[in-house]
Amino acid sequence: MTSDLLILDTHIWIWAINGEIARLSTKAIEAIEIASRNNQLGVSAISVWEVGMLESKGRIQCGKVCLDWVRDALSAPGLRLIPLMPEIAVESSRLPGGLHGDPADRILAATSRIMKATLVTKDLKLIEYAAQSYISVIEG
Repeated sequence: MTSDLLILDTHIWIWAINGEIARLSTKAIEAIEIASRNNQLGVSAISVWEVGMLESKGRIQCGKVCLDWVRDALSAPGLRLIPLMPEIAVESSRLPGGLHGDPADRILAATSRIMKATLVTKDLKLIEYAAQSYISVIEG
């Protein structure tokens, strides 16, 4: 059972904020718009870390100082930061099934489980994990 909370995977968050909406499925766009209107859109703290890492390695460009981009991106309407709570941290180390060892993906999956939320992602490994019924996913 899921709540109305929708969590954006890091790449989905980046694309949505940067106006790259064409990269998202119609279903994902509709779900994001509804969640935003209802103040039920979330981004995990691990996504902030991932943006910093991606930017520092030159894999993405923020167009401004990274921290400024993050602050602006977190102020999007209806969006809230989901902190890395102890329950999420511990859950990420004890996930059922066969999710790989990437810490960011494990924290996203654990956040989805603990918050009873749906994750929006295009990450095939998380989509496959959802197919095992461990998390709820909307394919981005």
